[in-house]
Amino acid sequence: MPGMASRTSNFCIDAVDPYGLVKWWSNVLDDFRLVDEAEMGPDEEECWLVGPDDREIIFARVPEPKTVKNRMHMCIRPTDRTREEEVDRIIALGATLVDDRRDGPDKGWAVLADPEGNEFCVLTRDAPGA
Repeated sequence: MPGMASRTSNFCIDAVDPYGLVKWWSNVLDDFRLVDEAEMGPDEEECWLVGPDDREIIFARVPEPKTVKNRMHMCIRPTDRTREEEVDRIIALGATLVDDRRDGPDKGWAVLADPEGNEFCVLTRDAPGA
């Protein structure tokens, strides 16, 4: 039917330690949050964050660590600071810089990896009112 399409429900990320990653990412993102931390713990097979329109980021336990580059990744934008300040903040939380593609204050991005090596990009902040 024209005009009908699918929409995202969740994003699932493999993890050796789902609880550790869900806690880490809850400190990185401000539009996804832990809803009921009492339901999750270190022994859970899945842990999740809930975001806009009840979409989720799910961290699902797998036995093996990440070994190759992600085929898909998240790109995030800072909401209340510069890209450089956000990169510094996230690195202080335990991320690593994988590839620096920044080209001045308004172009490019930084590729970081979370504590399990999952790559994500930090873009420039949206222009005011955007």
